[in-house]
Amino acid sequence: MPSQKPVCLIWVLLAAGCAAPSSTGSIDPASASTEELLEHARAILRDTPLIDGHNDLPWQYHKRVNNRLDQLDLHDDLTALDNPTHTDIPRLRAGGVGGQFWSVYIPIAEHGGRDGDVRAVLEQIDLVHRMAERYPDDFEIAYTADDVERIHASGRIASLIGMEGGHSIENSLAALRMLYDVGARYMTITHSKSTFWADSATDEARYGGLTRFGEEVIREMNRLGMLVDLSHVAPETMHDALDVSRAPVIFSHSSAFSVCGHVRNVPDDVLVRLKENGGVVMVTFLTAYVSEERRHWRERQGNERLRLTSFYRAEHEQDRVETGLAAWRAANPPPDATLAQVADHIDHIRDVAGIDHLGIGSDYDGMPPGPVGLEDVSCYPNLIVELLRRGYRDDEIRKIVGRNVLRVMRKAERVSASLQRSRPPSDATREELDGG
Repeated sequence: MPSQKPVCLIWVLLAAGCAAPSSTGSIDPASASTEELLEHARAILRDTPLIDGHNDLPWQYHKRVNNRLDQLDLHDDLTALDNPTHTDIPRLRAGGVGGQFWSVYIPIAEHGGRDGDVRAVLEQIDLVHRMAERYPDDFEIAYTADDVERIHASGRIASLIGMEGGHSIENSLAALRMLYDVGARYMTITHSKSTFWADSATDEARYGGLTRFGEEVIREMNRLGMLVDLSHVAPETMHDALDVSRAPVIFSHSSAFSVCGHVRNVPDDVLVRLKENGGVVMVTFLTAYVSEERRHWRERQGNERLRLTSFYRAEHEQDRVETGLAAWRAANPPPDATLAQVADHIDHIRDVAGIDHLGIGSDYDGMPPGPVGLEDVSCYPNLIVELLRRGYRDDEIRKIVGRNVLRVMRKAERVSASLQRSRPPSDATREELDGG
């Protein structure tokens, strides 16, 4: 039987035939109804593209149907699947999405990555291009900030490409350049494991941040105009990248460490530096990064798994580990993460770094179900309503949903144009710079 997911209020209003206004006039959140606030939110999204920093739908195609686009039709209601996706075209439209960085994620199982990572990421990039070709009325590939605004004005969703993990380039600046040429517009410097030139937040410290070759990767990204994405990296890597980068950096899907102490979130000292750099934190919806209670629950679940595996070590006993873990979860249900907690992260980053350094990076289709109220891509207007109720002005919301990211993209484009006049493509190698 298909699993049932919570339905965003926006769906209820659409079904009821509630029409959005043609422009965003002033609105008093204290006296406006939820319907009126949602209509106002959707009007904001018609004149300002909501640009989400991270969606893993391409990897869902890889896992579910081996990249066969005809076997997962995005025009369908994919909530009807036994294992629903977070994303389809009807829900993207309901959510008012104007631009999407599609993550071209490839796994990293061990330090440094493996041979063949370039081919794997090219296959994911190819899939995003084919998505745009298959759904031309809905998607168009974007390469620049101007592209995003033009595509949004045409009524389509600007499709940008973000590489998740520096292992994708296999330690080759030539590969980095070619991946940029086929559309990659950001690269997350690490994923869950460190590369051979940068420390990850979720791996042992090896270099104290970036190696010399890692610094050269940042310089070459600046020369290309590729955004430096610091989600997943260790704090030392964040600081090293901020020291080197001449263009604003992004965090494509991270939140505030002071609100939820997950190592994937951004510490306050980095938020302070972000003001000088000009970059943005695109606040994520992944529940263990949003809710401190949920993070602690995941830690307890991990400890229970370790306890069970210490008793049941033989391969034929692994079913008993899973049975025991299921019983533990039944007795210890996970606490919900909520939309209000996501807004708490936005509040904190605004207070420390400023309103100009905020964005949205959901991580839909790369995580379990989202927080209550932000279950899938149809739900972005709900977050805008919450911000309106907290006193955010329309111009501030426009910055958060897209204008800040467009500013960062334009600055990276200007830095690139300047560097390309003075700096040739780097032919440095890791072996030369790091001796390994």
